[in-house]
Amino acid sequence: MDPLHQKYEQLKKALAARGRVAVAFSGGVDSTFLLFAAREALGDDVIALTAVTALNPASESREAQELCARLGVRQIELRPDILAAEDVAKNPKDRCYHCKKALFTAFLETAAAEGIACVVEGSNLDDLGDYRPGMRAVVELGIASPLREAELSKAEIRALSREFGLPTWDKPSFACLASRIPYGERLTAEKLSRVERAEDFLRGLGFKQFRVRVHEGGSLARIELLPEDIARLAGEETLCRTVTETLRGLGFTYVALDLQGYRTGSLNEVIADAATED
Repeated sequence: MDPLHQKYEQLKKALAARGRVAVAFSGGVDSTFLLFAAREALGDDVIALTAVTALNPASESREAQELCARLGVRQIELRPDILAAEDVAKNPKDRCYHCKKALFTAFLETAAAEGIACVVEGSNLDDLGDYRPGMRAVVELGIASPLREAELSKAEIRALSREFGLPTWDKPSFACLASRIPYGERLTAEKLSRVERAEDFLRGLGFKQFRVRVHEGGSLARIELLPEDIARLAGEETLCRTVTETLRGLGFTYVALDLQGYRTGSLNEVIADAATED
C-alpha cells in the first residue's frame, strides 16, 4: 500500500477507535473528506454539525445539506446569532478565536445531547503555516483534528477526494465572509450580505477562485482574482463595466482590481507588516 493510502487507513482506524463522533461540517473540501472517512469508519455512528450564521453564504449551507444527503449522514444545523457576540462583531485580530470558541462550544453541547462525547474538525497539515487564532479555541475545547493527526495535506486530501468521487475535490478554497473585512472594522449583517452578493455575482460570471475584500468603511471593493482572470477582466471593457456597475449597485462607491491577484489571508498581511515594524 502506498504512503497516501496508508495515511487514509490510519485515519479511518483513528476515527473508528472514537466510537461515535460529531463532525463540524461546513461543506468545504476538508470537512467533506473528513465526513466521508468518518462515515466509512463508523457507519451510522457519525453526525454532521453545521453552523448557519451571517458569516457564511447561503450557497454554502445549501451545498452542505446536499452533501450530507449524498453521504447518508444525519445533519443538525445550528443557527447562533454570532454577531451578537461583541468579541466577534467588533472584529479584533483574534476574532476567529472568539467565533470558533462560541461555535465549537455549541457543537459540544449539541453532541452531548446526542450522546456523543467527541467532536472532530477538518483542519489539515497545511493549516499550521497560516495565522489561525481559531485553532487556539479548538485546542482549548479538546476538539480533535484527525486530518492533521494523520498528517494529510490539502493536496493529498484533494487527490483522495477525487479518487473517492467526492464533488468537492476541486472546490475552491473558502473562508468565512468576515475574512473580507479588515480587522478592527465592525462586522454587520449588511456588510457581510453585500460581500456575499458581490461574490455570488462574480461566481455567476464564471470566476472560480476569488475574493471581494472591503475597505474604507465599506465604500471600496477590492477584487482578488487568479492571474488568468485578471487578464480576462481587465481586457474586456464590457465585462469590466458590468462588474463595476453591479458592485456599485450593491452599495460600493469604488471598485478596484488587485494586481497581486488572489491569495489566502491577504488581510493578514497587515498583521505581518506590523510585526516587522515592531
